[in-house]
Amino acid sequence: MGKNIQDRVTEYALEVLAGNVVAGELVKLACQRHIDDLEKSKAAPYRFYFDIEQAERIIDFAETLTIAEGEEEKDVECFPFQCFILGSLNGWRTKDGHHRRFRTSYIQLGRQNGKSFLNGILAAYYGNFDRYRYGQIYCTATKKEQALIVFNEIVKFINSDGDLMECFKVHEHNSTIDCLLTHSKIKALSGDTKSIDGFRPYLGIVDEYHAHKDEQMYKLLEGGIKKMKSALISVITTAGFDLNSPCYDLYEYCVKVLKGVAENDTQFIYIAQMNEDDDMWLPENWIKANPILEFDADALQNMIPIAATAKEMGGATLRDFIVKQLNMWIQWTNDVYVKDMNAWNNAAVKKTLADFRKQKCYVGLDLSSGGDLTSIAIVFPFMRDGVRKYYVHAHSFIPKQRVQEHMKTDRVPYDLWIREGLVEVTETMGGIKTDYKYVLAYLQKIVKQYELDVQWICYDPHNASAFLTDLEAMGYDSVAVSQSAKALNDATVDFRLELLAGNVEHDGNGAMKWSIANAKTTSNSFGEIKIDKEFKTERIDIVDAIIDAWTMAMKGEVKPDVNEFVEMWLQQQQKYTKKNNERG
Repeated sequence: MGKNIQDRVTEYALEVLAGNVVAGELVKLACQRHIDDLEKSKAAPYRFYFDIEQAERIIDFAETLTIAEGEEEKDVECFPFQCFILGSLNGWRTKDGHHRRFRTSYIQLGRQNGKSFLNGILAAYYGNFDRYRYGQIYCTATKKEQALIVFNEIVKFINSDGDLMECFKVHEHNSTIDCLLTHSKIKALSGDTKSIDGFRPYLGIVDEYHAHKDEQMYKLLEGGIKKMKSALISVITTAGFDLNSPCYDLYEYCVKVLKGVAENDTQFIYIAQMNEDDDMWLPENWIKANPILEFDADALQNMIPIAATAKEMGGATLRDFIVKQLNMWIQWTNDVYVKDMNAWNNAAVKKTLADFRKQKCYVGLDLSSGGDLTSIAIVFPFMRDGVRKYYVHAHSFIPKQRVQEHMKTDRVPYDLWIREGLVEVTETMGGIKTDYKYVLAYLQKIVKQYELDVQWICYDPHNASAFLTDLEAMGYDSVAVSQSAKALNDATVDFRLELLAGNVEHDGNGAMKWSIANAKTTSNSFGEIKIDKEFKTERIDIVDAIIDAWTMAMKGEVKPDVNEFVEMWLQQQQKYTKKNNERG
């Protein structure tokens, strides 16, 4: 299939890996993945192969287009990173059927790196020049104005080329483009469209996914491609500010795929960002997040005063520079409790309560006032190489009748968490309000099963009056933890410091992570802090329970062991008696 055909995809990958192109770790991993897969494709069991002709075909098509925006029209010239993206998406094929390999694509680039331009090329090409007839192509976003950005990019390509104008018919009144060669349609859609079910997209474009509050549009497109053999969902976005967004979840997953932690041969990934240890103020590092700057010296120079202003002004200006120009996910506000979620992610271990059988522990309880989440957290201090470490376990409860309501308002998968055993459904009291007896039953069960040595139960006294009688009847020593900044400051600060120092471990469950990401801090006039949340649907119950337990766990407070004390007294008495007998 043409040894003499130029292969700009592999050429870019090799140049990156040779260090001849400025690139961050994740781009290098994407390039290495391409090279590794080329080697795998030589073996019969591997399902995919790379079709150089198909890869070059879409790049060649792109370079027939005209950029009309600006003082004068100019022909498109694809930069090497754009060749890598377009060629990979179209060139990798299945050995059985010659269908496109990649069904989903996640591309993350800094601002002004041609994101809409790339999606516009994909839409025009798959609309009319991929030989697929009656295809449905959708440009989607949260708002119609955003969805029209990619749509208008396609229109500009069409209107600036007489040959293309004969192949497409634009209907701007309803944001639709007819593809006359294939009878396909390109349409702009948004989350505020009344009905968007029933679509079978040949190409689904999700623009600026970081701005999506939920995954509604993505899932509708994904659901529509199940039976389509060459369909593609294309996400091209910058980083965002919300670590609880579906885009950040997809970003994290894609990083795992690139690093080999997760495996998905049908997910294409290109994430342009700096390495963690890069100096963010060095202009040469900015190219890693903005690959287009390597070919535009003027644009690189123009970023220097922008960076200087951001550094000087700080606050929202610095935050915007870091996220949008440097393409870094971060909640850069002073009140975010854990700014670097990697610290939390890195604390995940493959341990369970069974690993802490018969160990001393501290229990924290955050009791809801009604139908919200109620959470219990258990903290196990332990020593490793002379350093005090902590393992944190959490479990939550929610009334049965409130599950669907909270799935809509909180935008989190309670149904999956229930299935995974992270959240327990309570059915008594009409399933409207959490029955605290479920909490006590769970505590009793795990204490007995793992023979846990509970030192203290630390509880928020709010809503706890009826609960205390049952708790005391079970024989546990308990302590009320005032929910003031003064009372919680030390534990709130210490838990975060221990987490950042790498001394906290947990089982990696999604409910705990969501709670941590929601947590903000609020302070009193003395600068003492406690955990809070920004919106009422951002549950922080698990973090509250952890902090409650931490108030005692961090001090190493251990309740007196009466049996141990009696045993010591008896030993002393025996020694005393023995000495007297020897004297006598």
